[in-house]
Amino acid sequence: MATTLFTQNIIACIWDFDKTLIPDYMQGPLFRRYGVDEARFWAETNKLVETYAKRGHRISGEIGYLNHILTYVLADKMPGLNNHVLRELGTEIKFYPGLPEFFPKLAAAVKEKPEYVKHDVQLEHYIVSTGLAEMIRGSAIAPYVDAIWGCEFIESPFQPGFLQQKEFDLGAAAEIAQIGMMIDNTTKTRAIFEINKGTNKNPALDVNAKISPEDRRIPFQNMIYIADGPSDIPSFSVVKERGGKAYGVYNPDRPEEFAQNDRMQHTDRIDHYGRADYRDNSETSLWLRLQIQGICDRIVADREIAVSQRVARPPRHLNPSPEEAEARRQATLPKQGTFL
Repeated sequence: MATTLFTQNIIACIWDFDKTLIPDYMQGPLFRRYGVDEARFWAETNKLVETYAKRGHRISGEIGYLNHILTYVLADKMPGLNNHVLRELGTEIKFYPGLPEFFPKLAAAVKEKPEYVKHDVQLEHYIVSTGLAEMIRGSAIAPYVDAIWGCEFIESPFQPGFLQQKEFDLGAAAEIAQIGMMIDNTTKTRAIFEINKGTNKNPALDVNAKISPEDRRIPFQNMIYIADGPSDIPSFSVVKERGGKAYGVYNPDRPEEFAQNDRMQHTDRIDHYGRADYRDNSETSLWLRLQIQGICDRIVADREIAVSQRVARPPRHLNPSPEEAEARRQATLPKQGTFL
């Protein structure tokens, strides 16, 4: 008997991180710990692409900033930096108003109506960021997130000949030494397809495998992508063009962010935008709740239709009920004025 891989009763809120959930860049606590001038670091990073190009080397901006962190470690300007330290620094990340409590409140909202519970509608939160995954994992929002995509470092990299080793030294003095994962604004879309196809939940599924729409775990029409600006246009487009929703947020203290979100809405890049304020009565909170409720209602309607189409009507008794018998008798009586 034919069946589908997933029931498609899950909604996904997919979040950018920097300037979407927090006002600034997450690396702030890292720079403060080591006394590194943050403005100088980013100025150097922004010049890396241009400077290396003069030497004939091509690098991406995200690779540049990750490599520059590694260079600071090698230069002993961030001594002892490892993944444990990064996770500790994540506890210092400060969020916009209403977070992180907004995440579990949204998840609970899909249980507000009996029909949502009947069809086991669920909401999952995902973070897809060009920032540092370990810092996000250490932050206050991590317990409410189903999965995190971000840049990752390797410490104590395997040396040549490691296949012949039986044990590996994982000393406490390990420092980050290599890039393990790099996420940029284009590869974010791969994460979205992983969420769509369910490869993050079922490793047997390959993200590049051809999977029919009805067999994907979370269809695009069940997705909402939330981010802060033009760098997220590839992700906005992937979700919005396939039937999902795209929402832009801005820092109310930065009028230029309001203007760029307004331009994105006018050019149909996003569906709506609002302040990065996640308290109960904020425009952003109300809009997201409204969209999630609309998706819940559609999921319920689709599943009810599917049930009615796939379940046959039960057989009826051939003997008429008393009411039916009387109606038939009345129909056979001669009408007034009729001659037999």
